[in-house]
This record gives sequence, C-alpha cells and structure tokens, in this order.
Amino acid sequence: MLSKQSIRGKVEVLHEGKKLEKEEIIALSESWSEIQQNFFKKMLKQGGKFSIKGFKFHIIPEEQLLTSQGQKDPGIITLPDIQF
Repeated sequence: MLSKQSIRGKVEVLHEGKKLEKEEIIALSESWSEIQQNFFKKMLKQGGKFSIKGFKFHIIPEEQLLTSQGQKDPGIITLPDIQF
C-alpha cells in the first residue's frame, strides 16, 4: 500500500479526466502488487500515461527547472578548491 508521503502535493494524478485525491490513490493501491506500487512511484516522478489493473492513469509531475536549452538544471556546480 502506498503512503501519503509517497504522493507529493504538486503532482496531479488523473483517472479518466478526474483528479484523484491522495486517499483515493491509497485505497486503489491496496490491491496492487509490490512491483505495481514501485512502478506507480516511478511514474509519479517522471509522469506519463499508463494503466494498472484496468485503471488508466495520467500523471502530470510538478514542473522542473529547465535551462535555456530545455535541459534539466543540474543545480550549483562546485569546483575543486585551488590551493596556492
């Protein structure tokens, strides 16, 4: 079974165009295998359309920061210390 912490607040989970609440997703996950739960968690991070046990989901992840080239921002780049 999924926990509330595994479903982030800014991620939208849609089923047939209707946004699902955390409690509804947790109730559905009670009948899933461990492999299906792990797959769902992975899809929460990357987003996409898929189905589990006949339920079709569309997950829209929270927006990620992108560079001007449209790539994921790597964050702060640290350089090694230079000693004189």
